[in-house]
Amino acid sequence: MNLTNRRTVASGNTGISFPRLECWNSMTKMATVAVQFNKQRVLCRISQKTLRDKYDASEVDPMQSLAQHRIAIQKAAMTLIENETYEDDGSVLILARHLS
Repeated sequence: MNLTNRRTVASGNTGISFPRLECWNSMTKMATVAVQFNKQRVLCRISQKTLRDKYDASEVDPMQSLAQHRIAIQKAAMTLIENETYEDDGSVLILARHLS
């Protein structure tokens, strides 16, 4: 699992920022994006199937689709976190219905 670290992108006054730590898990076929929320890290996950269904993501490089649609994915993550829609492990699962 490789983490990519880029500059932080803040999302206004909500206490949520996106440090652009992201990785791809080829075993689970899930992308994980880290989010800073109230000084805690929340992992947001989106499946290859969701990326493919919503954005026609390539099976060879699904992270390219994540990069191209980062704003919509961050918006969905922010909404899910603000609505406290967490999985049992504390992560957030972004589904196609959450994306605009």
